[in-house]
Amino acid sequence: MTAQTIILIFTLVIYLIIIFVFNKARVKYAGGKVGKVINLILITVCLLFVADYVVIFDPVVDVDVLEIIRALFRTAALSFLAYGGAKVADS
Repeated sequence: MTAQTIILIFTLVIYLIIIFVFNKARVKYAGGKVGKVINLILITVCLLFVADYVVIFDPVVDVDVLEIIRALFRTAALSFLAYGGAKVADS
């Protein structure tokens, strides 16, 4: 096993724990500001998950294209979190 594989497995476990915990919290705290913040966190984590696991397509897609896709998903995640956080703070 390479170091990159171990890191990917470790981050996968962390992502799954975060998604599992916040999904349970989303069911418990549906509606209101807390529910909106939980949804923001879930969507942000899912976008970051996709950004980290674009590397799976390494044999098929050029490395430069993968880096662009990774950067776009990370930027989308942070932008979504910032915009959604501003909307929640306004309400």
